[in-house]
Amino acid sequence: MQRIKSWLNDLGYRDYKIEVLGGDASFRRYYRIIDRDKSYILMDSTANKEVLYPFIDISVRLLKVKVEVPRIIAQNLEEGYLLLTDLGSQHLADVLNDMSVELLYMKAIEEILKIQKADTTNLEPYDREFLMFEMNLMQEWYLEQHLKVELSKNEQNMLDGTLALICDEVLSQPQDIFVHRDFHSRNIMMETGRKLVVIDYQDAKKGALTYDLVSLLKDVYVYFDPKQMENLSLEFKRLKGVNVSDEQFIRWFDFTGLQRHIKILGIFARLDIRDKKSDYIDNIPLTLRYIDEVCQNYIELKPLGEFLKIDI
Repeated sequence: MQRIKSWLNDLGYRDYKIEVLGGDASFRRYYRIIDRDKSYILMDSTANKEVLYPFIDISVRLLKVKVEVPRIIAQNLEEGYLLLTDLGSQHLADVLNDMSVELLYMKAIEEILKIQKADTTNLEPYDREFLMFEMNLMQEWYLEQHLKVELSKNEQNMLDGTLALICDEVLSQPQDIFVHRDFHSRNIMMETGRKLVVIDYQDAKKGALTYDLVSLLKDVYVYFDPKQMENLSLEFKRLKGVNVSDEQFIRWFDFTGLQRHIKILGIFARLDIRDKKSDYIDNIPLTLRYIDEVCQNYIELKPLGEFLKIDI
C-alpha cells in the first residue's frame, strides 16, 4: 500500500482516501481513490504486470469503435498500476429483472455489434487448440479434483469425442471476429443515464461469431427464460445480417455456449481449489443447468448430459 500512496503523491494527490474494493477472478486488486469531490479506480496488477499492456491496447481498440470503456487517467507500468475513471458500483446484473431484461440486453447486443468491428490485428486466435485446452479444464479441475471422479475408458472416449464435436461446431461459424471473451452482466457497468460501459476485456481474442452473444444471454450469474434468450439471439442474427437459417444459427449459439460452460465448470473448480476463491462454486448448479438444457436438445449430446448429472 505504501508504494501506491507514494505513486499517488507523485501524481499530486494529497487529501485522498483509499477504499478496498472486491476483486474478480484474476489476481488483480482494485481500490477506490476518493479525492475531495472526485473519485478514481486504481487497478493494482503487481502480481502480473504484463496484463496491463493488453488492457491498454484493447482499451484503444474498443474506443476506436465507440465502445465505452474506463478511461486511463495515469499509468505506472513499472510498478503495475493504472488509475482509471470511476464508473460507480452498479453492474448490469444489479438492474436486470423480468421487466428490464429485454431492453437492457438489446443495449448490450448493440455493444457486441460495435465490439465486433474492432481491429483484430495480432490478437491470438480462438483456435482448436485453445478451445480444447479450455474444455479440458473441466476434466482436470471439476471432475477429477472437485468431484473426485475417475473416468472409465468408455466415459473417456465419450467425453473426448463429444468435446471434439463441440469444437467442430464452434469453428464452423464465422471466425476471426473480435471476442471480448467474458461479456456478461458483471462485466458491464451502468453509468448515469443508463449508458453501458464494458470492463475486463484484456483477454480478448479473435474467434467465433456467437461467443460474446452466448456470454451475455447464457450468463452463469443470472438466468432468464431460454425462449426469450433464443429470440434475442435471433435478433442479433438479424441485425448482424448473418445469412444462415435460424436453426443453424441457434445450433452455433448452443454449441458455443456448451463450450463456454464446460470451460467454466473447470475454472470455477480451479478458483475454489487452487486460488481459494470459494464464492464461484455457488454458480456451478446454474452452469450445469445450461449444459443440461443444450444436451437435451441434441441427440449427439445426450450421453454428455447424462454423464454430467452426477452432480445435479
